[in-house]
Amino acid sequence: MMGESALQAIQSVTASQQAYCKFLSANDSGETGGHQRGILISKLAGGMLFRQPLGAENILKRTVQISWPDSLRTESCFTYYRSKNELRITKFGRDFPFLRPDQTGALFVLTKQDEDHYSAFFLETEEEIEQFLDAMGISPTETNRLIQAAQVQPEAREALAIQHFIAALSVDFPASEAMAAAAREIHSRVYQQPSLIRTNPDRRLIEWTRMEYALFRAIERARYGEAISRGFASVDDFVAMANMVLNRRKSRAGKSLEHHLAAIFDGNGIAYAAQAVTEGNKRPDFLFPSQAAYHDPAFPTERLVSLAAKTTCKDRWRQVINEADRLRNRPKFLCTLQQGISPAQMDEMRDEGVILVVPQPYISAFPRDRQDRIWSLAAFVRYIQELEGR
Repeated sequence: MMGESALQAIQSVTASQQAYCKFLSANDSGETGGHQRGILISKLAGGMLFRQPLGAENILKRTVQISWPDSLRTESCFTYYRSKNELRITKFGRDFPFLRPDQTGALFVLTKQDEDHYSAFFLETEEEIEQFLDAMGISPTETNRLIQAAQVQPEAREALAIQHFIAALSVDFPASEAMAAAAREIHSRVYQQPSLIRTNPDRRLIEWTRMEYALFRAIERARYGEAISRGFASVDDFVAMANMVLNRRKSRAGKSLEHHLAAIFDGNGIAYAAQAVTEGNKRPDFLFPSQAAYHDPAFPTERLVSLAAKTTCKDRWRQVINEADRLRNRPKFLCTLQQGISPAQMDEMRDEGVILVVPQPYISAFPRDRQDRIWSLAAFVRYIQELEGR
């Protein structure tokens, strides 16, 4: 899990006009007794600190507001000495708590919000320094220069987006539909490529599922991490929390696939009914094109399709066989994220008219001599579009 200081620094970089980072030297941190002259900044960052070019005057000075950790703000000064060819941040105020000798080697990050407002961060542990550099896609030898928000790696943007979502929650855990929608929104914001919902729905489904799992686990850590670290007063307390966590996981997984499939169908202009009622109050997960068409005797049966969605189906696939009496002699489609089913079970499915729909990358996990029976999600989407004349 990313450290709080690293996250704050990365977040500031993404929200800023420009940013700069460097490792603090002994002179910067005060180890040599000379830090009263300020933090030495590379001249490569001159355009971030001054409007005019360095060297335009013998001494350039500009006062700005800098926000430091722990809500500290200072009226500090950017100073360039042409005679020494040095650019420094000076004037930190009396009793400035940072720039201690033990901070030598810490990573200093400076970000620019506008011409007069900046923020500064100190990353002191190896873990947080590595997290920041990895997020920026730079090595330790590429510091002491400007960094751009565009350099922030997708994984870091994802962590920031998840953090924002959790911070804005007004409930412990959002409903499964809200969780799935949030996962898709975060993925879209970080990775974009909206056309994949049509050109590669198999990949999109896998990516959304992975994102939702990462989001769910992050919320778990935020809600339960401290309590778990403290420990439990009794076995009963431990069992109660364990059951709560496991039950919530099961509940989320059961609906997650349905929500993402619905988004895939919406993105491909497919007509469908979710949880439509057939005979005897049975409810297939998806009925194409609609519940009304299913109950219309004049609507051609060969243009009706049912699809069940089960994250795993090793032991539950038989539940889908009798979900729609009108389609008893038609293929029953079952979408799953399970990777691999025994040859014997696949033969049983074939005998019962069940066709598996599996994301394309997962098909290779099934028995090789039976893989041709499996439909990719893209193939299923094309089939429905053809039936509906789209």
